[in-house]
Amino acid sequence: MKVLVIGNGGREHALAWKLAQSPKVTKIFCAPGNGGIVSTAECVSIKADDIPKLVAFALKNKIDWTVVGPEDSLVAGVVDAFRGAGLKIFGPAKAAAAIEGSKTLAKDIMVKYNIPTAKAATFTNSAEALKYIEAIGAPCVVKADGLAAGKGVVVAMDKETALEAVKMIMEEKLFGESGSKLVVEEYLEGEEVSILAFTDGQTVVPMVSAQDHKRIFDGDQGPNTGGMGAYSPAPIYTQELAHQVQLDILEPTIRALAQEGREYTGVIYAGLMITKDGPKVLEYNARFGDPETQPVLMRLETDLIDIMEAVAAKKLSELEIKWSTDATVCVVLASGGYPGSYKTGIPITGLEQANQADGSVHVFHAGTKLVNSKVVTNGGRVLGVTAKGTTVREAVDQAYHAIDKINFGGMHYRKDIAYRAL
Repeated sequence: MKVLVIGNGGREHALAWKLAQSPKVTKIFCAPGNGGIVSTAECVSIKADDIPKLVAFALKNKIDWTVVGPEDSLVAGVVDAFRGAGLKIFGPAKAAAAIEGSKTLAKDIMVKYNIPTAKAATFTNSAEALKYIEAIGAPCVVKADGLAAGKGVVVAMDKETALEAVKMIMEEKLFGESGSKLVVEEYLEGEEVSILAFTDGQTVVPMVSAQDHKRIFDGDQGPNTGGMGAYSPAPIYTQELAHQVQLDILEPTIRALAQEGREYTGVIYAGLMITKDGPKVLEYNARFGDPETQPVLMRLETDLIDIMEAVAAKKLSELEIKWSTDATVCVVLASGGYPGSYKTGIPITGLEQANQADGSVHVFHAGTKLVNSKVVTNGGRVLGVTAKGTTVREAVDQAYHAIDKINFGGMHYRKDIAYRAL
């Protein structure tokens, strides 16, 4: 069968890489793809949010399955458009994807259906938000309501930072219209865990646990990014905790969305904080997380196409999904200046030497492109060096050993990915 992957990041490279392992797949296209995906898929120069062109391409090329990577496309309704054209596509419809597209909607649903989360208030007026923060003080969390590429959240440990965040989001419009509404949340203490799950709208099957590192610098310092690395499994996520999350968060969320007329199918991601009072939802994503997808898919042993077909047929409960017992880790190599401004077009060396033929290390491309057959930087997060080992320590060592072989001007990365597990 022919498969189309929509997107151009590390997550999409990992999806194409995993789909290529299926004996059912004969050809993979990626729109628009990047400088690494070309080794697995034929890249097509259609932007991920150009829905009419994507539908036309899929019809013309008789695409059997489409997999959506980025949230922007899902929130814009790419799934509805494909289904309307009689095409098979993996992901939630627009009404369901809104759980990521609007933090206010997500919060309202959690409150209505008693899904554990932080207390919060929503504002459409910056003066009221500023007044509220003056009253409650810090620490608190300030979030742009809409999509902001993982950067629309400010964890403010002091009042000045919180007030500045409101001005930046609502008045200076750093994230455009995504900041026309704002959520101010209570600050939760604990350890974060990312749980991705497959769902057909009835059954919810969690994937193996992962932990993401959002802050730019070692020791969780500096501003939030789209994610500087992730590892799987997260030792804090015990079987007891997994059972609790399934019963109190994952299943109630899918039921709640169905009751709200937003039937959800595909992958749902719950970003959780494990507090002294139990797990609470920080955010939902309507798709595979990035960079969590890279280490999680490296552990998936079941054919991804089989899972997608079970979801489409509403037979997920009949499929046993198998995972490797190996630990995996992904370390993101970023451009100098990220998450602020950065240069692109910088040549990258050492990629072939870093990839391991035995499959223990794979370098997923996030922000790269090919120029005259040479790979150059083309984004803030450039590469995701992903490795596996029998233990987290072994996987970490493998990843950093591979990173030693890679170089590009201004390259920087965290040296402490998976430190909590170690």
